[in-house]
Amino acid sequence: MANHKSSIKRIRQTIVRCERNRFYRTRLKNIVKDVRSAVTAGNKEEAASAMTVANKQIQKFVSKGVLKKETAARKISRLHRAVNAL
Repeated sequence: MANHKSSIKRIRQTIVRCERNRFYRTRLKNIVKDVRSAVTAGNKEEAASAMTVANKQIQKFVSKGVLKKETAARKISRLHRAVNAL
């Protein structure tokens, strides 16, 4: 167990950040799943609307530091390619 004040604070911060990042990662998976399911169903309008939401949210995750810029660009690119293939 931590004995220093700074290490106790660091543990508290780690717990909070871990929970926050878990929320963002789950949200990201659900966003991508929505776009993929619309593409699989062949619904172009639903896929396009889900893509706009996904694009905005993924960029938001980059600004919060949850994703790296290139990872987000790759995810968005692959989703756009799938939507445009409809």
